[in-house]
Amino acid sequence: MFDVDRYGPWAVIAGGSEGVGAGFARHLADAGINLVLIARKSGPLEDTATEMRGRGVEVRTLALDLTQPSSIEQIAAATDDIDVGLLIYNAGANSYGRAFLDGELDGFRSVLDLNITGQLALVHRFGRRMRSAGRGGIILVGSMSGYLGSREQSVYGGVKAFGRIFAESIWLELRDHGIDVLELILGVTRTPAMQRAGLDFDIPGIRVAEPDDVAAEGLAHLSDGPVWVAGGNGRAVEKRNGMDRADLVLGADEAMRRMLPRERSNR
Repeated sequence: MFDVDRYGPWAVIAGGSEGVGAGFARHLADAGINLVLIARKSGPLEDTATEMRGRGVEVRTLALDLTQPSSIEQIAAATDDIDVGLLIYNAGANSYGRAFLDGELDGFRSVLDLNITGQLALVHRFGRRMRSAGRGGIILVGSMSGYLGSREQSVYGGVKAFGRIFAESIWLELRDHGIDVLELILGVTRTPAMQRAGLDFDIPGIRVAEPDDVAAEGLAHLSDGPVWVAGGNGRAVEKRNGMDRADLVLGADEAMRRMLPRERSNR
């Protein structure tokens, strides 16, 4: 049972229009939690909002680019009059996957702004409000990429590693104030974003999770922080975390070769 009194009556979901974010929205709406959904594309955002209103909750939508500094002020203005008991930061896609020296710094900065700057700003704002209330929850959606270096994911892997250490740290700082913090580590998940990236979900041996299942797992383990590895990938994360240099090279190259379309993996 989801504790509405502890984590309600409103939840803010950054990256709430599709995939895992929409999965969170469905589970929370079914529990009676009102929603503030934030995403860049207004079409999918309004589609999800309509579905959630049909489940009987209030929904506010904000079509914003979280890499823009003004987005935080807009979120603040749209939530000043409501009691937010849960923040879910799910807006952390690899928006600029390139070999580091072949990419542009502005592109890499967009990954930093989305995964670090925006996340810190929202945790800071809503975390302070939760601390004053003496209750609440924060879920930061991470990735197995934060445990293992990979080609064309140098910045993305780095920000996901940062996110995990950040979550562990604020879990220590906030647990005595009645606030639960969880870094939810995702593996391969059948999301529209991964489909657009061209990942092959049908390769034998690849463990693929469904968005709604991952969201349910995160909510069920919110009080089990600071880190929860979703989708049965705990052993895989342990292996990545303990790799020596030779294992690192073989493991990263093999993972990329198997998951990406051939024309990319052979570059």
